[in-house]
Amino acid sequence: MDGHPSRKTVLRAALAAGVTTPAALMGVPALARTVTASGTTNGPAPELTPTCDDGDDPTPPQMEGPYFKPNSPRRTSLLEPGTPGVRLTVTGYVFGLACRPLGGVLLDFWQADVNGAYDNAGFRFRGHQFTGEGGAFTLTTIVPGLYPGRTRHLHVKVQAPGRPVLTTQLYFPGEPRNNTDALFDPRLLMTVRDAGGAREAAFDFVLDVPQTPGPGPTPPPGGTTWTVGTAYRPGDRVTYGGAAYACLQGHTAQPGWEPPRAPALWRAG
Repeated sequence: MDGHPSRKTVLRAALAAGVTTPAALMGVPALARTVTASGTTNGPAPELTPTCDDGDDPTPPQMEGPYFKPNSPRRTSLLEPGTPGVRLTVTGYVFGLACRPLGGVLLDFWQADVNGAYDNAGFRFRGHQFTGEGGAFTLTTIVPGLYPGRTRHLHVKVQAPGRPVLTTQLYFPGEPRNNTDALFDPRLLMTVRDAGGAREAAFDFVLDVPQTPGPGPTPPPGGTTWTVGTAYRPGDRVTYGGAAYACLQGHTAQPGWEPPRAPALWRAG
């Protein structure tokens, strides 16, 4: 990797912080797929899902399994009063092929309870939600239990409006059964950390949804005035407030991303 954050890293950080606080782009958080995480107990860390960029592969699918049920309730929390188990919060974003967030995306989650059992009569640990305009989602649940033949995992169906359904599974790093589960795919590892007796996980989906990166006029080598709505490429030069800046990451300028306020995107000089 070079010394600069990926375009998707910058976008994810900006989405998380809001364009009114682009200073948070300094020290941007790593993505679920770019954090080094090992799903095995031996050997090097596995290759993770590639960073979203033009032409990259979407999130890989996996089998639905025997326990999916349609018509789950719409909710972001699968917890009920007295629910046993270690609390788990999963957050992330849904992107298209050009790293732009997708709003209105359906995510339908289902999983085993703390004992490794699925509720096939009702809808415990089943629920669906939709991403907002910024493509974000949050799921509050528990760490699923184990059952014979499988490692720990979450099931999910993801569908952008008018597009095919992606059915896949999400996995936990460091699980011993990752080595023996024939379905385990290291590209589907979440980033997971302990959080005061609970656990926090992150994963970003990339759907096979064509998007236009929004190319615009390239500023001439001598630089031009920074302008909202212009698509800048690495190496482009602009002036802002009488100072010169060089573009570090390709992006489309937005209010709040002015060069002196977005050091992850612009270098002075």
